[in-house]
Amino acid sequence: MDEPASLHLIEETLSQYQSELFPQGVLNLSQNFSIDYGKEITVHLVMPFPCQGELDELAVSLSKALNKPVVIDVSLKIKQVRKFALNGSADNIANIIAIASGKGGVGKSTTTVNLAYALMSEGARVGILDADIYGPSIPTMLGLKNQKPTSKDGKLMTPLDGHGLAAMSIGFLVDEDDATVWRGPMASSAFNQLLNETAWPELDYLLIDMPPGTGDIQLTLAQKVPVAASVIVTTPQDIALIDASKGVAMFDKVQVPVLGIVENMSYHLCENCGHQSHIFGEAGGEKMASKNGTQLLGQLPLNIDIRRDADMGSANIKTNSTGEIAKQYRKIARNIAGQLFLQCDNASPLTPDVSITLQKDQ
Repeated sequence: MDEPASLHLIEETLSQYQSELFPQGVLNLSQNFSIDYGKEITVHLVMPFPCQGELDELAVSLSKALNKPVVIDVSLKIKQVRKFALNGSADNIANIIAIASGKGGVGKSTTTVNLAYALMSEGARVGILDADIYGPSIPTMLGLKNQKPTSKDGKLMTPLDGHGLAAMSIGFLVDEDDATVWRGPMASSAFNQLLNETAWPELDYLLIDMPPGTGDIQLTLAQKVPVAASVIVTTPQDIALIDASKGVAMFDKVQVPVLGIVENMSYHLCENCGHQSHIFGEAGGEKMASKNGTQLLGQLPLNIDIRRDADMGSANIKTNSTGEIAKQYRKIARNIAGQLFLQCDNASPLTPDVSITLQKDQ
């Protein structure tokens, strides 16, 4: 196929391709589009959110259609969807996303860490802030337990590096046993210091691992921090879903958009026969999302590798980047970033155009 014909096919495919992330096609969201021809065809796109994994799959389809290797090279230009002013280097943060759960024990922190790495794998600059003041587990999960932050100027703390992830936690500063006896105002004050007195690098996304529950501390954090949006983590179990619904209501109360639900421990996949066992119930996250007017962002399995990696300070998406679980985390991460843009950014094609016509009195 000659260049004009292949260009036409690529343009047509990118324009007509539709999915949850691209409701009106890929080119409708791309801020730049160009093609280089050589031994392979390289399509250059500038996108407003991470989407490399999905476009890699599209490139495979184009390669088959053109009988020539096609690579889609995605550059990111991620904007701040909520205008805010923070102290110090917190201004380097474009978007803050709260990862929350109504109750403990649903794997919220593990999910937060893996989603942060998944966003990094998609090309984004990511940080993580451990707001779980009473039970900070992020240091252990990042392999940074017992490490302490330093300061170059004596004013701002340098975040620790967790395999490329900028991280800050109260667990880096105080003993875990001391944190568990803090009162609400002390915890809120400590969290604000962690956010505003950290020398954050340029970040596209800062994920906040919220403390479980929907009490005063959670409300205070949600109100004091310019959170762009939130994500609720739950299991399919009925009691977890009830508490997760309270989390949705809490964010509605403080006018923070809920991008959707992540159902963790959704099923157990038998290593021998591949059978899915729904140990904690089935389709609970989907029903909850429908009931609360949001969407199910993805379902994650109950898997021993995820638990083992978290305990060892690693992450499945780092240790097995091409595995099925890593692909699921990356898909959920793309959904979160994409919905943040589609639901909250004025540049989104889903944002309605409002026109006002003034009529003169007759």
